[in-house]
Amino acid sequence: MSTALVGGASAGLGAAIAARLAADGADLLLWSRSEERLEPVAAALRAEHGVTVHTVAADAAHPDAAAAVAERAQQVLGGVDICVLNSGGPPPATADKTDADGWRAALQLLTVTPIDLATRLLPGMRERGHGRIIAVLSSGVREPLPHLTYSNGGRAALAAWIKTLGREVAADGVTVNGVVPGRIDTDRVAQLDAAAAKRTGTDPASVRAASIATIPAGRYGRPEEFAAVVGFLAGRESSYVTASLLACDGGLMRSLP
Repeated sequence: MSTALVGGASAGLGAAIAARLAADGADLLLWSRSEERLEPVAAALRAEHGVTVHTVAADAAHPDAAAAVAERAQQVLGGVDICVLNSGGPPPATADKTDADGWRAALQLLTVTPIDLATRLLPGMRERGHGRIIAVLSSGVREPLPHLTYSNGGRAALAAWIKTLGREVAADGVTVNGVVPGRIDTDRVAQLDAAAAKRTGTDPASVRAASIATIPAGRYGRPEEFAAVVGFLAGRESSYVTASLLACDGGLMRSLP
């Protein structure tokens, strides 16, 4: 039986990933900012899949979050086989309207905390000769998104770390990958659609329809479809896939890998 740590697990992609890993038989530690929101997710996974599910509340925007989560993981899991790096995003901003405080906050949330956490868990993975580090990224790492400057920068830095670390630890049986979502039907994407509607003086339904028109698959993705890609990367069958960024986007992105 494997053990998995999943960030941002109270809703959206994190909750879907947790469900997929639980279905695959992993014991879990779920974390997000809100213990109150985590517990119903944990209870449902225990009831449905019969796995052990622990929770811990920590804010990825806080410098002490990685240490607290890693300590909790050691206490309740003993070691982590699968580490899913995932958190919410920083507020929208155009590139000409950013400031130093905004960058510090965004980089802590999207780059420093996830790297700190994975680095704390990595020695145990290397000692056991097996580990999976999987980061939830954004299409902005390949095609920078307008109005999401902080997210583009913070997640791109994390993607560069993934490419670097994956090569360094491949011989130790540890894989390091990122999954790049397109428009997946989550609350976060609904919030972004609502913000775009407000900026353009339209409505969220119109923004959604315009987005769908750019997606070859003709729809937003389902969280469980995204979670299936993470599930593959978490499994033993993916042992030769590392230092890679896999897209789950319905063909949306035009750029080459």
